[in-house]
Amino acid sequence: MASWEGKSKGTQTGYRIFVWVLRRLGVGSAYFLLRFVSFYYYLTSWKTSGAILEFYRQGLGIGRFRALGLLYQNYYQLGQTLIDKVAVMAGLANHYTSESEGEEYLAGMVSGGRGGILLSAHVGNWEVAGHFLKKLDRRINLVMFDGEHEAIKAYLGSVTSGRSFHVIVIRPDNAHIFEIANALANNELVCMHADRYIQGAKTLSTPFLGRPARFPEGPFLLGAKLRAPVSFVFALKATDTHYRFSATPPFDLALETAQKPETLLRKYVSELEKKVRQYPNQWFNYFPFWDTN
Repeated sequence: MASWEGKSKGTQTGYRIFVWVLRRLGVGSAYFLLRFVSFYYYLTSWKTSGAILEFYRQGLGIGRFRALGLLYQNYYQLGQTLIDKVAVMAGLANHYTSESEGEEYLAGMVSGGRGGILLSAHVGNWEVAGHFLKKLDRRINLVMFDGEHEAIKAYLGSVTSGRSFHVIVIRPDNAHIFEIANALANNELVCMHADRYIQGAKTLSTPFLGRPARFPEGPFLLGAKLRAPVSFVFALKATDTHYRFSATPPFDLALETAQKPETLLRKYVSELEKKVRQYPNQWFNYFPFWDTN
């Protein structure tokens, strides 16, 4: 996965157009415009398309013609998640509904007084889920790479009402570890994606959909190091405006001393495989995912 550089596609002009459509014409009109944008990427994004087609053909064993159809749906669904994120941040959350499975596990983490670590993936839309988790009445921290262009972030900040969570930026000097520890000490929830790493990071390897893949080591070490329970969480788009949120019973590595990071990784991958088989068009890793070494 060394080809991933921690940056997202998109331009300030593109965001400006979609925000204007959202505010003036609504979510449905933004989705309609998105169909043309998605088709453009479908025709022109050869590098990312090749990675997604490999995921469908080699990972999920999907036939060529169905894979080509899913490829367009994938671009369209990615665009929808970006629109939904901006819509929620712009105060239009009333356009969306959600259902949850396992939310009581997160409430249990909070009542336990040690906070908790939520491991997710670039599948579905965590940022929208963060809005619906406000009912937990606990700050949610999202650990992420600061890969978005500054101009886009500045523009989104000027037109939206703010994120529904606090961002902890991953830093080269590991200062983010202290921020995570402080958040857990304050009985807060910390969410991070555990399916991507950048060049030079420590990794763990395990089979994913039958082929060896590498995952970042850090997320699977933190639970034991910081003595915090860990749950796997996902927020998948069920319809245009409805999300399904799920959380697993927490794993407490501070108590289960026999557990190793590799064991937690295998459990995580098992859950991730279930989600991508159920929602193949919501896999948003646009680079060769499997280990090529």
